[in-house]
Amino acid sequence: MSERKAKPALKQLHAMTVDVEEHFQVSAFGDSVSRESWGQHESRVNGNMARMLDLFDEAGVRTTCFVLGWVAERQPELVKKIVSRGHEIGSHGWSHELIYRQSEEQFKQELERSRKLLQDLSGQPVQGHRAASFSIDQRNLWALDVIAEAGFSYDSSLFPVHHDRYGLPNAPRQIHRLRTPRGHSLIEFPPTTWRVAGQNLPLGGGGYLRLYPSALTHYAVRRLEKERMPVMVYVHPWEVDPEQPRVRAPLKSRFRHYVNLSTTANKLSMLMHQFRFASTQEVLDQHPIPEREVQL
Repeated sequence: MSERKAKPALKQLHAMTVDVEEHFQVSAFGDSVSRESWGQHESRVNGNMARMLDLFDEAGVRTTCFVLGWVAERQPELVKKIVSRGHEIGSHGWSHELIYRQSEEQFKQELERSRKLLQDLSGQPVQGHRAASFSIDQRNLWALDVIAEAGFSYDSSLFPVHHDRYGLPNAPRQIHRLRTPRGHSLIEFPPTTWRVAGQNLPLGGGGYLRLYPSALTHYAVRRLEKERMPVMVYVHPWEVDPEQPRVRAPLKSRFRHYVNLSTTANKLSMLMHQFRFASTQEVLDQHPIPEREVQL
């Protein structure tokens, strides 16, 4: 009687996420494009998301799409299309205002408005939140209480890096359970960093994915897999749109937004075919989450 062959172990599961927003809504353009003028700009989010959804289908990957409330209100069919293609819906807030520039009440009202709309449109519970430009840091940890009290079970906003717009350098790099200032429990799935020479370097999202050579990104992901650390990849629909209208903005902002846009789709495709990706909730369902809570 022949022995049954053991099944090969599945690869480490990583999270693929999209921050669904228009090309003119990024925080880097905040001083160049006023919110009052947003309605006057060409909307490209539908076409860009269609291309991204095709990329995900081709790779057989389900994602989490953190949708901006402003976009969902004007493009309700886009939310329904994302859900119909098998993806999880999360909240990216409403106005893409940096949270540390908002009062607690302003943030609360926008967050609740966004979650209700997204749940109504998607027909699914919205469990995850991501702050505009990761804008939760030491100045506004109260935002974590607002997120928990609004009914979210996980967040993906605390970026453990030094940056001029965001960052909580001493926050844990791994998925963890945190204790909010008012005593709530919330799961945090931070944007991915890897340790180099004692420093946290950002990896796998937005401009970093576009800036780094694919070989370097893949090397770093393999290193993190040895640590049993799921990677959180985040991209934006406008990042697969090299033909988007150019905004007049400071040089640093233009570099961050436009560098290597023509490479995003190919880099994303190669990454998804090299490694195993799923939605954030699927990763959390399979990854052990420590019971011990982190106090920030």
